[in-house]
Amino acid sequence: MSSSSSSSQNTLKVGIVGFGTFGQFLASTMLKQGHTITVTSRTDYSQLCNQLGIPFFRDALPFLEADNDVILICTSIISLSDVLKSLPLHCLTRRTLFVDVLSVKEHPRNLLLQVLAEEMDVLCTHPMFGPESGKNGWKDLSFMYDKVRVRDEVTCSSFLSIFESEGCRMMEMSCEEHDKLAAKSQFVTHAIGRILVEIGIESTSINTKSFETLVKLKENVSNSSFDLFSGLFIHNRFAKQELMNLEQGFEMVKQKLLKMNEEQNLSKSNNAMNGY
Repeated sequence: MSSSSSSSQNTLKVGIVGFGTFGQFLASTMLKQGHTITVTSRTDYSQLCNQLGIPFFRDALPFLEADNDVILICTSIISLSDVLKSLPLHCLTRRTLFVDVLSVKEHPRNLLLQVLAEEMDVLCTHPMFGPESGKNGWKDLSFMYDKVRVRDEVTCSSFLSIFESEGCRMMEMSCEEHDKLAAKSQFVTHAIGRILVEIGIESTSINTKSFETLVKLKENVSNSSFDLFSGLFIHNRFAKQELMNLEQGFEMVKQKLLKMNEEQNLSKSNNAMNGY
């Protein structure tokens, strides 16, 4: 993606729906870049927004009437449908670019196309990083996007330049392709991490580097909500197959080990019988 120099310098009025940890993380960089932020959320973030100097709307109607160029959806995957249904989207009087940053892509794409008027633009994105991995900057971190329905290229390019100007690796791909790849990477990672949580692995005095990686994975997964993990499974149609693949892979390894153990025991028994 390449933005024109003029569009990349445009400041935007960005309305954020959902101001949890990730919404705050993105807003911080947008504010530094000079963009104007407004916020609405089911949780009361009025005190935090007051400290940041940005308007917080408990009521979605004045939020939607605030003349935003972009409405950025930062809700959880699980709550997206209910949140969109709660917004009086019919009150929008100007073309607005709707952007989501969820970790699945077909689900928000389908919902946004379903609830938005035809004249509203839709950009589906997934920043492949978060507050921890992006705390020292976004350079070389991946940012996936799909221009699902974009006619206002200037506003779209200006939004994408938020990430491009920070040095992100911009990756344009379809929502379907994203979900296929994410099921094999992000979902599998979270699934293994959740298994490590369940069996309670802990650091030891004789850690190998590989084991330290597993402990770190367990800790990272522990810091993310189970809602995120369940959303990655429920709303990515490719995740079920990957879960089955994990199960089959575990069973294959288990059977190989049991077979080798049986062969070793048989060998010991034969040696004993033969006087070895």
